[in-house]
Amino acid sequence: MAELVAELARRLVDEPGAVRVEEFEDEDGTLVLRLHVAEDDIGKVIGRQGRLARALRTIVRAGGVEAGRRLQLEIAD
Repeated sequence: MAELVAELARRLVDEPGAVRVEEFEDEDGTLVLRLHVAEDDIGKVIGRQGRLARALRTIVRAGGVEAGRRLQLEIAD
């Protein structure tokens, strides 16, 4: 799932080399994917009124359901 999020983000930003996804497990067992992009590209990943961020989070949650695990996407500042 991290590779998919990274690839989608690379296609949205001006600096695809700066895109990286960090994975870690939260205290409640949730697998958190933290998306890092260049500072100037944060708005492009979030989109107007957060639409792109919401769509990315929906994709991640759906992948978690498929894997039988709770997944969450965070976009790092």
